[in-house]
Amino acid sequence: MFLYSGNDLYCEGAALADVAARVGTPAYVYSTQTILDNFHAYDQAFGDIPHLVCYAVKANSSLALLALLARAGAGFDIVSGGELFRVLKAGGDASTVVFSGVGKTADEVDYALAQGIHAFNCESEGELALIDAIAARRGAQVGFAVRVNPDVDAATHPYISTGLSQHKFGIDIAAAAAIYARARQFRNLSAEGVSCHIGSQILDPKPIFEAVDKVLALAAELRAQGHPIRRLDLGGGLGVAYREGEHAPAIGDFVRGMDARLRDSGLRIEVEPGRSIVGPAGVLLTRVLYRKCNGSKEFVIVDAAMNDLLRPSLYRAHHEIVPVRKSSLPRITADVVGPVCETGDFLARDREMADAMPGDYLAVMTAGAYGFALSSNYNSRPRAVEALVEGATFRVIRTRETYADLIRGETK
Repeated sequence: MFLYSGNDLYCEGAALADVAARVGTPAYVYSTQTILDNFHAYDQAFGDIPHLVCYAVKANSSLALLALLARAGAGFDIVSGGELFRVLKAGGDASTVVFSGVGKTADEVDYALAQGIHAFNCESEGELALIDAIAARRGAQVGFAVRVNPDVDAATHPYISTGLSQHKFGIDIAAAAAIYARARQFRNLSAEGVSCHIGSQILDPKPIFEAVDKVLALAAELRAQGHPIRRLDLGGGLGVAYREGEHAPAIGDFVRGMDARLRDSGLRIEVEPGRSIVGPAGVLLTRVLYRKCNGSKEFVIVDAAMNDLLRPSLYRAHHEIVPVRKSSLPRITADVVGPVCETGDFLARDREMADAMPGDYLAVMTAGAYGFALSSNYNSRPRAVEALVEGATFRVIRTRETYADLIRGETK
């Protein structure tokens, strides 16, 4: 929902130049309508198949966004006790929360059980034993799914690919039946599901379909062995278009592509999308500070940095960078860099882009997922303000940090 009207870039009905002038930069700005449209695209595509769409909180854990999705009927996929705390503070229902992740601590498990979460996705036999022991102390019966590793190549960046045997995630699918059999000893656990997630930013859904087929076969095998399997957790991973001209699968088409497989399974389907819900719904606004040439190299120095948006430095990820207000100047080729004292502090390298002068605002597109969530205070830089647009209005949903915030909790 980011479009030009005349020369001005808008988020829904709000001119981003006005937002930047009001709240300052760097600033993350999100579209309410885009988030809701993407969530409903998942929810409605399943039709009458029993399902739960659990938003992956790690993608963007802003309280306002979590509250928006909770009101829309979303469940939540969490990977830490802190994410559960955020979901509950945002008004989310603990009974719709699935706790994933490879390294749950005893305190996190206990907290989750105390809040009455829906289920755990488990990634080791040691974790099953821990949850059973804590559940026994509480006199609780807990549903779990083992996250299996189907050894499917997601064909994505190696840092966000999780479905191969060399990755830390999941349990070898060939060993899963034996693990479920041994889990019968845990009297406070119930083998209610099977889980998998092969990676993130997947643009070709074929690997996901391949993983689904493998996990469905495992679920059928486990049910035949007497395990009370009634849910199938397919994770998330659907990609978004970061580059101009790049195409991502439509959410509805992707879900409907699995319709026959899922409908015939008789299982409740759970999915855990994050990036595909909030990624296209956010931009990072930044202001040009200086222009600089080193020989033939052109630099556009802006007030946003790698601490604000880490993805380009961490993954060499591409984000389109567009002017908030168009100009008639010829296009340039430049590096867009920030103030952090690292050569790796860049938002784009050798990018053909609109010419931009000091004082101009730029929008770093498709920054709603893993943008603010990965931000830090490196170089003692306060983290950015966040704003949420609804129609022609917007509100600040996180105030910009101050210098005092930087040392909160420290002593000398």
